[in-house]
Amino acid sequence: MKKIINDPSTVVAESLAGLAAAHADVLKVRTEPAVIYRADAPVTGKVAVISGGGSGHEPMHGGLVGLGMLDAACPGAVFTSPTPDQVQAAAELVDGGAGVLLIVKNYTGDVLNFETAAEFAEGDVRTVVIDDDVAVKDSLYTAGRRGVGGTVLLEKIVGGAAEGGYGLDEVEALARKVISQVRSMGVALTACTVPHVGEPSFVLADDEIEIGIGIHGEPGRQRVPHMPADQLVPALLEPILEDLPFQSGDRVLLFTNSMGGTPLIELYLAHGIAERLLAERGIVVQRRLVGPYVTSLEMQGMSLTLLKVDDEMLRWWDAPVRTAALRWGV
Repeated sequence: MKKIINDPSTVVAESLAGLAAAHADVLKVRTEPAVIYRADAPVTGKVAVISGGGSGHEPMHGGLVGLGMLDAACPGAVFTSPTPDQVQAAAELVDGGAGVLLIVKNYTGDVLNFETAAEFAEGDVRTVVIDDDVAVKDSLYTAGRRGVGGTVLLEKIVGGAAEGGYGLDEVEALARKVISQVRSMGVALTACTVPHVGEPSFVLADDEIEIGIGIHGEPGRQRVPHMPADQLVPALLEPILEDLPFQSGDRVLLFTNSMGGTPLIELYLAHGIAERLLAERGIVVQRRLVGPYVTSLEMQGMSLTLLKVDDEMLRWWDAPVRTAALRWGV
């Protein structure tokens, strides 16, 4: 295993120190327990939006903390849920008196720990759970679908609305609407290596790929021979389109995501194919996001996320944002 680390046991703490140094204009880091939070927190009178999960998916979630997005993120160990005390500490740091919304990806540990924190937190703290992965109904880590790429879109839209003055009831309702309209599907070309494990998390033959992989390397729908992009992109897109379903005339946001090891030259190639396939169906791509935003360490692979949008969602997607990973309008 070759990685740019010192000790596997200190990877997360040292990475957080570097994050804080690189982006002191937008965020701060508390170490015990670990919380990444807005540099200007708490913002009085504003609904606070908090998310989090295991490390190893950067820039999600810590790189999405800042104006117009998350007020705080709780980073667990690599591929490990944050603890309830982290979530409680985050709520105390960023609650501006208008309530707190917790955005949770649907993994058993995440749901349990965030809901436990909400139960014991002071003030009005609510939880929404995102489950946008169409690949499998249940997996080793979840009851029901996994939360994956749609989380980034949810955090941006809900974070924009909270920044724009929505109250807690409105923010929660918007979050639930986004969750109901977003679907994702991923593929792995190679496995990743978790630092403290020291070996790949699964094995793929040189000519194999896994369709429907989870962001922690959980099994997907099937292992198949490697295929050209013109076959691979439809294999990801078709299950998404069938699930909601998406129809001619729908307006969508298309998110083409690298799992960490796939370069932009390949990602843009795949994105172009997806745009063409959607246009052929009469589906109108009104917004786009392309890049490594929900990664799985150094895994080679990609995911597609499709969100059916309306004017309200577009308003808050376009609203100003200033985070380590996303910045526009400011």
